[in-house]
Order: sequence, then structure tokens, then C-alpha cells
Amino acid sequence: MDSAVQMIGITKSFSGLIANDNIDFLVQKGEIHGLLGENGAGKTVLMCTLYGLHRPDKGKILINGKEVVMDSPAVAIKHGVGMVHQHFMLLPSLTVSENIILGNEPIKNGLFLDLEKAHDSVEALSKRFNLEVDPDAEIDVLPVGVQQRVEILKALYRGAEILILDEPTAILTPQEVDMLLKALIELKTQGKTIILISHKLKEILRICDNITVLRKGKLVGTVRKEETSLSQLARMMVDRQLVETFEKKVVEKNEDVLEIVGLEVNDERNLPAIRGMSLKVRTYEILGVAGVEGNGQSELVEALMGLRRIRKGDILLKGQKINELSAKDRIRRGVSHVPEDRIKRGLILDFSVMENLILGGQGQAPFSKNGLIIDYGAAAKYSDNLIRDYSISATNRDTLARNLSGGTQQRVVLAREFSRNPSLILAYQPSRGLDVGATEFVRGKLVEMRDEGCAVLLISADLDEIRALSDRIAVMYEGRIVAERDPGETNEEDLGLLMAGGKI
Repeated sequence: MDSAVQMIGITKSFSGLIANDNIDFLVQKGEIHGLLGENGAGKTVLMCTLYGLHRPDKGKILINGKEVVMDSPAVAIKHGVGMVHQHFMLLPSLTVSENIILGNEPIKNGLFLDLEKAHDSVEALSKRFNLEVDPDAEIDVLPVGVQQRVEILKALYRGAEILILDEPTAILTPQEVDMLLKALIELKTQGKTIILISHKLKEILRICDNITVLRKGKLVGTVRKEETSLSQLARMMVDRQLVETFEKKVVEKNEDVLEIVGLEVNDERNLPAIRGMSLKVRTYEILGVAGVEGNGQSELVEALMGLRRIRKGDILLKGQKINELSAKDRIRRGVSHVPEDRIKRGLILDFSVMENLILGGQGQAPFSKNGLIIDYGAAAKYSDNLIRDYSISATNRDTLARNLSGGTQQRVVLAREFSRNPSLILAYQPSRGLDVGATEFVRGKLVEMRDEGCAVLLISADLDEIRALSDRIAVMYEGRIVAERDPGETNEEDLGLLMAGGKI
């Protein structure tokens, strides 16, 4: 089989830090090739080099057997290489068609934009590759999964024969993931070559022909799908055996920590998002809430944290009603929050690691004596201890949060929230976007906090996570708890059916 991509001896460094160290990478025509590695392993840097966003310090690139100097994305596109980035590059105010043709617009009469031709071209392209979109829909009203299709069609419109996808399933629901993977298989049958950057081992094994693993900027190796396994790939990524099951402390008596009674909450449009929900979470317990995103999970967490007003019902913490308490007061009462989006809700990116670790407590002892002036000596000692205890990979406590990898950023959030000695932890998608090593750490810490007596409300669309960690599972659909299951007496298929509104 002929090669579509050959990268030989690629080396790339930034400010003295080596991101890619003499990497050889080979992709055959017409295959789906997985590129695995932990956060910071060098996957995205290598593919941005292939796409012309970075110039390698050393090495060469061959496309279809011919050496090419990839000094810009325009050159990459000219040679049939397209890239769909993890963070979409779409303009929300434009339509699907307008986004796809942007920069390569059809013209009529030598002067005017031919929107009719653009519409027809996009419609024909979506049918050809089985990527259904509405050409006239505006981007800002589309679900994330549909926006993903638009990004792929945008690359195909420009003639991409080699398609790079960077963590394409990181923010998709299980149903959207399934649709995307089927679409990629369809693209392969039509002769396209696909490079799939990911750290989700099951997805890689499901559709890839060959899999290359990077670790700390170096090539570990390339294996065929038929000749490897989840455990082998995980070991290649992190150089150790990962914990797959978590032993939990057995406790005979639990006490109620959180009680929700008849809760009703509206969404941003003032429409019902939580509809008469009632549930309890107890000490020494992880209650996993499974559900497809968009069924009221965000509104539930915001209501519990005091970030969204409730319309009806009560929230009780250790028997005391906290409906009217502010988020600050709830934190002081022992509620900790691991948010869905660590960038928007968990961290201030231009604050240092130390400043983020004391965030929310900076006006209290031991970090402040009078509520106005921070005791930097106490803050430094406290943060240094947490950096050590949580293995936070930062140059020092003064490193800015924006310069940390995703996994390290999440460790900062966990260190801050768990060190407050909480009685209740609200963990919303705590391992989203993390590699297998960081995911193992996060899940292990949640179990550790549970074993110390915390009540943990775990909200996740990842059924593997829900089943691995939960003592009880509640299924959420359209703002209601529609079922409760014992993790040992249910399976992924039944949970998936319940999450979609079905009955068993």
C-alpha cells in the first residue's frame, strides 16, 4: 500500500522545550490512523506541523511520496491536507454554507457572491459524504455534533484527501460520537485518509487500522489494531499499568448530606429545565447521574451551587435549607464544585497556580488576617503542599494556569476544591478532555474523598465513568430522574436506552 503521509525525524521545540523529538510517522493511503498520547505528549504539535501551522526545526515531510515544505496551511490545503481543530474555527453569525465556502467563495458575473451555487455545493457535498447539514442554518443555533460535521465538510470542500481530526469527540454526547465514527468509516470507504488524534482508547480501537503512540514528545511505537488491546495501549501511553477498577470502603450506616425536594428550575430562555426533581446523596457515597447533555444537568449544578435561582422546591444540606444562600456561603458550609468547564468556571487563566489554589478563600484565614490583605507567605506554603500532594506539573507556584496542560489544570481545580474539607462534592464531567492517566487520577481522588466520608454527586455523560465510580446510578432525562439503578445490576445498553427516554 502506498503512503499518504511520511514524516521523518520531525523535531520541534518551543522556548527550549522539546515538543517533538525526532519522530517518524507513517500513514498509508485510505486508512484511519490513530494518534494516541497523554495531554502534552506532542500529538497536536506534530499534526500542526503537518498542516503547516508550525515549521519543524528538523526533519522532512512527504505527501504521496513527494517531499513538501509545509510552511503554511494554504500549502497543506494545496497538497490535499485538511485539519479539524479541537476548538472549532467557525463564525457563529454566518450560515453553514457561508462558513464552508469562506475563503473559497463561488462568484457569478465575475463580481458577485453566488449564494445559490454555494448552497447547492454544500448540499451535494453533505449528501455525497453522508454528513447531513442544513446549508441555511446559522452556526450559533446548531448542536456541537452538527458543528463538527460543518468543520469536516469545510475541509472536504477545499479538496482534502488527508483529513486530520484533533480530539473530535472530546465534547460530544455518546450518540454524537457514534454518528461521527460512522461518518469517518464512510469517508474511509470513499478513499479518504484520516488521522484521528485522541486519548479515548475504545474509540481508537473501534475504527482505526493502525495506531501510533507518543509519550513526552517521543515516538513509543506503531501497532496494528488487531495486534493490540486497551491495556497495552494504555501502558504505551503512560508507561505503567492503569487502575481500571476502584475498591471502595464499605460503610454500614450513611447519613443524608444533600436532599433535593421537588426542585424546579428554568433555563436561560425561562423554560423548565428541572421538573420536580427529588433525590438524596449520603455520606460515603457516590451518586452517579447519567444523562445525555442538555437534559438539565447544567441547570441542576448551577442551582445547587447558588448560581441559578430556583422556581420551586427545596435544597437541604445536612438538614438545613440553603435555597437563599450565595455560592460563597455554600462553599463555607462545605460544598465543593468541580465544574464542567475548567477554563470558564474552574480557573482564572491569567492567575498563577498559587492564586488559583486559594481562590475563594483569599479573604479568610489563613490567607488573610483582616479580609483585605493576602498573607503571601501562608498562601505560598499552602500551595506548595498542594502542588506536592496532587503532583501538579508546574515549574513553580507562580506559573500561570493558562500555561498548564488540561490534566494539570484539572489537578489544580481538584486540589483547591478537595482541600477545603467538603462534606458535599458536585463533580460535573470531572474527566472530560483528559487523557487516560489524568482520568485515572481524577477518578481515584473522587473515590478517596468518598472513602473519607464525603457525599459525591457525579454528573457525567461517560457511562464507563458512571459505572466504575457510582454506588448508585440515577438516570436523568428532560429534567427528571426517570430511573435509579444498582451499578452491579445494570449494563450500558439499558442505561443508554433510559438516557434516551426509553423504558425497560
